[in-house]
Amino acid sequence: RPKGPPADIPAHIIERLDPDGTKVNLNRSLIGVKGIKILSEMPEVKNVKSLALQGNKLGDEGVKILTGSDTFKHTENLSLWGNGVSAEGARMIADSPNMKNLKELKLTRNKIGDEGVEALATSENSMSLTFMDLSANEISDRGALAIANSTRFTNLKTLDLYNNRISMVGMKALLQSKNLKSLEMLILVRNEIDLEKADEVAMNDEGLGRECQ
Repeated sequence: RPKGPPADIPAHIIERLDPDGTKVNLNRSLIGVKGIKILSEMPEVKNVKSLALQGNKLGDEGVKILTGSDTFKHTENLSLWGNGVSAEGARMIADSPNMKNLKELKLTRNKIGDEGVEALATSENSMSLTFMDLSANEISDRGALAIANSTRFTNLKTLDLYNNRISMVGMKALLQSKNLKSLEMLILVRNEIDLEKADEVAMNDEGLGRECQ
């Protein structure tokens, strides 16, 4: 595995860019804040729809550059897995006019917490999301309730909340939510939940026929 950023970041980006210019896979490239600034200024990526940025040490500073650049205004799939993103970074995604086309959002293994979830739950940028992964983000029932009570997630089909701090209270709110009209899959493994009881709720009328793992 690389221990630092590529020696030639622009060349590395071009190498990882699909021929049609709509996808770039920079997972584990360690490009950092410097790299995301370079990426945001490259005309070659102005049509990118899929941004895979797992493990790049971006932090909120990198997210600020990302969300502030209209280079990424066509982005539909965004992965920021393991980048040290806090509630502030989640708020930037929620507020950015360049993130209005998001369909898939992966914020796995960050630290957005309940505040970050609440920002996403009130954002118009969440309205086209069909897939959202918030695994391992220190989310409690407060965050689960924010999602359940939000009117912004009506198109969400898959919600991954693996390894958080959600109890039966949050789980029931999510399974019984009338706002989550399209939800088919809810992942709650490694939370503070009795999974047998979760299955009972999911299978009966209360769970609205949603699959819960």
